[in-house]
Amino acid sequence: MINGIMRIGIYGGTFAPPHRGHVKAAEEFFRQMELDLLYIIPTAVPPHKQIDASDDPRHRLAMCELAFGKMPRVIVSDMEIARGGKSYTVDTLRTLAGEDRRLFLLMGTDMMLTLDRWREPEEIFRLCYPVYMRRESDPIIEGQIVAKNKEYLEKYGKIVRRVPMDFVDISSTAVRERVRDGKAIADVVPDAVAAYIEEKGLYV
Repeated sequence: MINGIMRIGIYGGTFAPPHRGHVKAAEEFFRQMELDLLYIIPTAVPPHKQIDASDDPRHRLAMCELAFGKMPRVIVSDMEIARGGKSYTVDTLRTLAGEDRRLFLLMGTDMMLTLDRWREPEEIFRLCYPVYMRRESDPIIEGQIVAKNKEYLEKYGKIVRRVPMDFVDISSTAVRERVRDGKAIADVVPDAVAAYIEEKGLYV
């Protein structure tokens, strides 16, 4: 806490399932942004992507609790699942905003490049400091990021800052494919998450 202002991180997503890359991203986000508290918030219905028709957000919430719940000063929140419907970031920011709080919103490169197409982007930039991490190594995207940040600065008076992190080549899609193919996943998801997926028969 600096000058009585609490630094709060927000890391949302489908987390279907949460994997070791998510955990590493949360740790680096917390450390580099010098957060006092980090919210992990699985979405109810993501507005930007399709999810499997059989998806049960309660399973994703339970797996997030297993993956992140023991990390100090981390809260796994069901606020978007409890709210129901499409999970719009601006609504979550309004819920968590306060005069004694500074909010930091973590996203991936694809989300960073389309942030101006989210619901109420002006309000998102007003309520938080957005930051992004790169999972890909494509140099062409670097120019797109620079151009987009110039646009954001002109439109909203802020840029999306980068949290540097070593490239982690894991995706939830690949984890689900491994499960469907009968392959082991213990190397890519936390042990407790792997056990939960097997116990509940998920993604088969």
